[in-house]
Amino acid sequence: MGKYYDQAAIPDELRRTFDVYDRVKKLGINLGTFEENVRSLEGRNIAGAVIQESGLVFLSGVGMGKLPMRDDPDTVKHGQEAGRDAADAHVRTLHWTLSCGGEGDLNDVLYTVKALGMVVSTDVDFNSGPAVVNGYSGRWQSVFGGAIGEFAQNGADPGGYTGVHARSAIGGFTGRFSQEPEMIVAIPSDLARAIIKNRGWIFPLPPAAFQKVKAAQSSGR
Repeated sequence: MGKYYDQAAIPDELRRTFDVYDRVKKLGINLGTFEENVRSLEGRNIAGAVIQESGLVFLSGVGMGKLPMRDDPDTVKHGQEAGRDAADAHVRTLHWTLSCGGEGDLNDVLYTVKALGMVVSTDVDFNSGPAVVNGYSGRWQSVFGGAIGEFAQNGADPGGYTGVHARSAIGGFTGRFSQEPEMIVAIPSDLARAIIKNRGWIFPLPPAAFQKVKAAQSSGR
């Protein structure tokens, strides 16, 4: 497990019992390379992630899918697949947010706090918003633990419930995609402070912090 997770105030019976990266590998989620994912904020006005010193990490919404949603099964399935893609993108962003400076990684995630799934549908009779966003929630729970994840057995996850979250699933938005989920997770406050002290609270990184982290990566430190 992560070094910060091991020090967290979590009861033994609620501790995660698996390596998150084992599940990431089994699920075929590509985390990419440092060069592909660690960037400067120069020229950008939106962060992919913001870390609060208390230990909350806010992940910006990711729009996925190509179709506006309706209640027919094939369209709902497309939206669910878009949710899985969005979850994979958030897992990748979170990995590099926590690890690019060598401070922590996905095994340091304490638990998941809140997801908001915004579903594109202009149909006033649309009722499948929660079903569409289940594609996102189920994939997230597959990675971090939960009853609707792929590793659950008979409605229970033997590895824990780090991925279970409060959630809102809302339809009625317009756009050229299917859904846009955003996520809030909790990490140890000591890890949050270590990251902020080393390279700031924003990912991608402020230009000066990017140069610092890039130099450390190149030197193998």
